[in-house]
Amino acid sequence: MTAAENVCYTLINVPNDSEPPSEVSLKADLEKGEIKAKTEALKKVIIMILNGEKLPGLLMTIIRFVLPLQDHTIKKLLLVFWEIVPKTTPDGKLLQEMILVCDAYRKDLQHPNEFIRGSTLRFLCKLKESELLEPLMPAIRACLEHRHSYVRRNAVLAIYTIYRNFENLIPDAPELIHDFLVNEKDASCKRNAFMMLIHADQDRALDYLSTCIDQVHTFGDILQLVIVELIYKVCHANPSERARFIRCIYNLLQSSSPAVKYEAAGTLVTLSSAPTAIKAAAQCYIDLIIKESDNNVKLIVLDRLIELKEHPTHERVLQDLVMDILRVLSTPDLEVRKKTLQLALDLVSSRNVEELVIVLKKEVIKTNNVTEHEDTDKFRQLLVRTLHSCSVRFPDMAANVIPVLMEFLSDTNEAAAADVLEFVREAIQRFDNLRPLIIEKMLEVFHAIRTVKIYRGALWILGEYCSTKEDIQSVMTEVRRSLGEIPIVENEIKKEAGEGKPEEEVSAAPAAKLVTEMGTYVTQSALSSSRPSKKEEDRPPLRGFLMDGDFYVAASLATTLTKVALRYVSIVQDRKRQNSFVAESMLIMATILHLGKSSLPKKPITDDDVDRISLCLKVLSECSPLMNNIFNKECRKSLSHMLTVRLEEEKLSQKKESEKRNVLVQADDPISFMQLTAKNETTSKEDQFQLSLLAAMGTTLKKEANDPMASKLNKVTQLTGFSDPVYAEAYVHVNQYDIVLDVLVVNQTNDTLQNCTLELATLGDLKLVEKPSPLTLAPHDFANIKANVKVASTENGIIFGNIVYDVSGAASDRNCVVLSDIHIDIMDYIQPASCTDAEFRQMWAEFEWENKVTVNTNIADLNEYLHHILSSTNMKCLTPEKALSGFCGFMAANLYARSIFGEDALANVSIEKPIHLGPDAPVNGHIRIRAKSQGMALSLGDKINLSQKKTSV
Repeated sequence: MTAAENVCYTLINVPNDSEPPSEVSLKADLEKGEIKAKTEALKKVIIMILNGEKLPGLLMTIIRFVLPLQDHTIKKLLLVFWEIVPKTTPDGKLLQEMILVCDAYRKDLQHPNEFIRGSTLRFLCKLKESELLEPLMPAIRACLEHRHSYVRRNAVLAIYTIYRNFENLIPDAPELIHDFLVNEKDASCKRNAFMMLIHADQDRALDYLSTCIDQVHTFGDILQLVIVELIYKVCHANPSERARFIRCIYNLLQSSSPAVKYEAAGTLVTLSSAPTAIKAAAQCYIDLIIKESDNNVKLIVLDRLIELKEHPTHERVLQDLVMDILRVLSTPDLEVRKKTLQLALDLVSSRNVEELVIVLKKEVIKTNNVTEHEDTDKFRQLLVRTLHSCSVRFPDMAANVIPVLMEFLSDTNEAAAADVLEFVREAIQRFDNLRPLIIEKMLEVFHAIRTVKIYRGALWILGEYCSTKEDIQSVMTEVRRSLGEIPIVENEIKKEAGEGKPEEEVSAAPAAKLVTEMGTYVTQSALSSSRPSKKEEDRPPLRGFLMDGDFYVAASLATTLTKVALRYVSIVQDRKRQNSFVAESMLIMATILHLGKSSLPKKPITDDDVDRISLCLKVLSECSPLMNNIFNKECRKSLSHMLTVRLEEEKLSQKKESEKRNVLVQADDPISFMQLTAKNETTSKEDQFQLSLLAAMGTTLKKEANDPMASKLNKVTQLTGFSDPVYAEAYVHVNQYDIVLDVLVVNQTNDTLQNCTLELATLGDLKLVEKPSPLTLAPHDFANIKANVKVASTENGIIFGNIVYDVSGAASDRNCVVLSDIHIDIMDYIQPASCTDAEFRQMWAEFEWENKVTVNTNIADLNEYLHHILSSTNMKCLTPEKALSGFCGFMAANLYARSIFGEDALANVSIEKPIHLGPDAPVNGHIRIRAKSQGMALSLGDKINLSQKKTSV
């Protein structure tokens, strides 16, 4: 709200479907009607005045016939009427009739009913005419001593408003309110009085506070909040006062009100950077998070803790509170847990890592025993990743963590098990001393793994890292156990054939007889119902995967067997044993090939898998040194290289993060001495109360206003032409979940336009919150109309409409001016975000809507085109920089963004540079967009289509 606008205290909903009544009928109702008729007539008068009608003839009628009535509804309506009715003549002098009104309100201020007194005092806050207020001053002062707190509370507000607007009417207001405050007992009255003193006479407020500073903790929470605000402002304006009031802020941290504790903690952090103060504030924040049931509150307070951590000196204090922060994990909400784990991970150090790991291990074990909740799996995955990060940064912890996590390899939740597997793979490669322990645990849980993807990973780890004769034999034993009896085809055929015999035997035995509800006998065969399930249950895991037609695991098994067989040959010298082991490995591969070609599995083996298994058979039959080297050394080298690159990237990102946080002080920076700074110079943070108020109002902050490009003029949309009878233009202000249209309407004719109404409609997931009220525009007059539009999801929207009006005195129909469309850009709601490759692939598979956009651009360089798309769509490139570097004529990259409504948008850019068309040929290819909703996929595609070509500046 700008300072130039008139403040509107009262908003009234106006039904537009009825015709406005005539002045004569209203006059008759107000004079001779019953109470009900007078009430209805008064309501109509108020609505007509709001619509721009003057109605001067009714003023005296209302004073004579309505003002003396004692009905409460009438009195309430009259307060609204006197607020909006014109009180002055065109030359600015007060109307004579208002003296009568003034006398009526003097009587109301002495009325025995406290509601009438209180509501009249509230009305007086809205009056802007000192001549009307002057005769009422004695009655207002008398209300300060009324027995009812409602009257006293509103009397303080009235005195404050009058003192602020017309100080000459009550020059002794601060002294009067100070005396009132000393003797007052009611919390709400004390709060209003104290707030007035803060703004009117800060010294008196401080005097009062210093007399009762030890009793502050006994005050009501509304008064405590105002005291926190006063201390904040005083200490910022005059830093030497800090020592006097900081003890009071410490006491308020123990307040019973969460709001007071939150404000006191925020104030304490800005007033003092001493470790004790930071610790007290952080402890207070943690208590608030744990005790508050609202997840939004938890997230807001967590953000404040994260802000504290950003400061390098505060970070050390918070490191000691990591265990307290972890208490927040008891919250069931996943978002809160996610932020808490991230914060704990950022604060972990060699001093507290051991305790952190113990707590996280307990949490992991807890998730195993909990009845499955939709977020349990995701939380378990988060815990596994956090433990993984701790182990990478502090290798000593890995030995404690691995045995607990290995239990989850047999988990039904594939995502958590895959994270554990990735962690185990990294640990076994990086920590040589842990290899025997990991191999031992892996062999223990191997038979219990039920997911094919995890089974493949576990096979690879066992094949790669088993180096002793005993371990290699254990792997072979586990494989045989998991595969069942071989050859598989003969065994399966025997089973199918062999199950016919028991059935014949059973049929000879007496069958169980059952009686149905109708009294007839039925015979039930136990065999027919139990046979298939028993067959499924008895089948070993690997055989189950193969019978389901998943032969990719067989190719993986062939590679593992080849590795261990080649290693066994190099370890064991006995030729007979060597041949026996290699022959067994080859037999397993051959029987799998045989099974794949038979009709027993649900799907036949693919040619790729046949080639892989055949290659392994050939390698084992020849045992050449070259193949031995490739299988047993080169594979591990590639893994080692990949992990090294990943570790370097992590270190680089951590280094960048720490550089961001480190406050660099240049040698020639000026030193600021607090004692020498002027009062208007703020050496510490900005005014927290002002910032929070601006944020709540959605007002742009000063930083934005300083930017010349952030001017409102750049966001103005012209709605009508300059030659139209009504000219209109709109400033579109996009907030988080709504759009405010500030429409300027100019009457360009010499006629008075009545009932000038802005009619809007929306297309897309937009909803008009309220219908703008009609206006009356004088010739060449202008007015501002505000309209709110609620936004429900991320997609392009269009606001369209028209302006309709009547020309005063004309007998023709309503006139209409059609407005240009206002296009709401999807980019206002999309923000770059990041996710893991696995999450990207999962979302890519799940999302229903796909939009394929053909690349049509004038950009000739692949990297340049990618960066152009990133900047014009607000998306983030998930493909690492190293993967995109170099030039091969092709590029594929994954992009990801999330809207402020929590909707995900995925894109895959597949582009190439057609070299045969010359060096200046533009990039071609496709961009595939996937999203959960159709609107988002289409809108993002439209945005890319519109901004593909680079505009020459």
